[in-house]
Amino acid sequence: MATIKAELTKRDFGFTVSDERGNFMQIDIPVDQGGHGKGMRPMPTMLAALSGCSGVDVVSILKKQRQNYTALIISVDGERETGKEPSLWKTIRLTFEFTGEVILLKAFRAVELSIGKYCSVAETLRTAGATITWTVLVNGEEMKSS
Repeated sequence: MATIKAELTKRDFGFTVSDERGNFMQIDIPVDQGGHGKGMRPMPTMLAALSGCSGVDVVSILKKQRQNYTALIISVDGERETGKEPSLWKTIRLTFEFTGEVILLKAFRAVELSIGKYCSVAETLRTAGATITWTVLVNGEEMKSS
């Protein structure tokens, strides 16, 4: 069981969120909405969780395949529903950019397995109605999901 604690540490909207192991992050809202702008906004933390969840899956799969990447950068962007409260994620796009000795098809398949089968965050977002697509780049060579 995971235990998270959110403590109001910056007057009004700034929270320090921690887990049972002492890891923490700051959550806040922008100044123009009354916050201090000193932390991630709540909804983008979901995209951060998606990148971390799929990232660890992909790294695990590629290690088993003995793929020798030297770098991996995961970028995520999304669009939320408009004119609704709550406003859920509608579309999410990830880009996995690898450098090193990696076979593009293996990297693509690792991402496909993560997003489609293993990543609980991806499944949570999909169940809430989000469409998730991805692009894999290996040394500049590209492959996209449909």
